[in-house]
Amino acid sequence: MNRKRVGILVFPDVEVLDFCGPFEVFSVTRLSEELRRDEPSPFEVLVVAEKAGTIVTTGGLKVTPDHTIDSCPPLEILVVPGGWGTRAEAKNAPLLAWIGQRAKQVETLTSVCTGSMLLGEAGLLDGRHATTHWRSLQRMREAFPAVTVEEKLHVVEDGNVLTSAGISAGIDMALRVVARYHGEAVARNTARNMEYRYPDDNSRRV
Repeated sequence: MNRKRVGILVFPDVEVLDFCGPFEVFSVTRLSEELRRDEPSPFEVLVVAEKAGTIVTTGGLKVTPDHTIDSCPPLEILVVPGGWGTRAEAKNAPLLAWIGQRAKQVETLTSVCTGSMLLGEAGLLDGRHATTHWRSLQRMREAFPAVTVEEKLHVVEDGNVLTSAGISAGIDMALRVVARYHGEAVARNTARNMEYRYPDDNSRRV
């Protein structure tokens, strides 16, 4: 099996479901439901942080990353989550440079919630359509006038870049990535295994 490597970025005060939602989707995906217990996911999921050591998320969950940005192997998919911590990371030049570098190398670039603000700061959304958490839509418009900010869509796909609305929307975004790589049937089975309603309707839910 040619597994695709997914890197999920974490940082202090990252929103838990922003990264755990996509992690769950990618890790439980199976190409064969009959062999769900016998075969691995077609995605290899890695958690990546700027530095080694425990990351404390919003709410206090402690996470140990698999790699630092320096040790991270090549990726096919990058997930940049959001949360309150993005306000500090938006000024973190080394991290933004890494995101920008990896964006040129991956097949699929994604963000959840205010993770799109980090993509914007890295110059990766200019000329594109994108979205973010509903509370940050106006902030995104003001910060990145070259971006067409979509306020009515749950997940925005623009070429190989997918951005999503807030928090739980990362699950829908990840299911769309699964569908891109392995078809809608596999994505639907993944959602069904999670007992999650498959996102047929892409309108924003708030």
